[in-house]
Amino acid sequence: METLTVAVDAQASPERVFAVLTDWPRQQEWMLLTRAWVVAGDGHSRGSRLAAATGVGPLSFVDTMDVTGWRPPHEVEVRHTGRVVRGVGRFHVLPRPDGGSRIVWEEQLHVPLGLAGRIAWRVAGPVSAVFLRVSLRRLAALALRA
Repeated sequence: METLTVAVDAQASPERVFAVLTDWPRQQEWMLLTRAWVVAGDGHSRGSRLAAATGVGPLSFVDTMDVTGWRPPHEVEVRHTGRVVRGVGRFHVLPRPDGGSRIVWEEQLHVPLGLAGRIAWRVAGPVSAVFLRVSLRRLAALALRA
């Protein structure tokens, strides 16, 4: 398992951030190179199933997820069940004293291909962290104006 964690501060309240974060069809407005949709359930409760297409053209894949934790407005957890991405992802939306939020995105991922995968992660991990951080900044901005 490899863990990847990034965090950004947002001026919007936790309730507003959480609402935008979990509006799955709007995810493409803030998450880089990703479009998400609800596959089963309402998308806003444990047991719901989600899917997300990530990438560009032939360098894309579909990530399937089960919602395993739902604690609005502070946390949503998914279990990645796809062929490419496997593991657990969590978003924490923490209140700040100024009325804003701290958004934390954590992924605990199973890296495939044994030693080769772990070596590749040395490059892929930091690159992924940049993409996640940029996406969270976009989420923070969208939550403020949405």
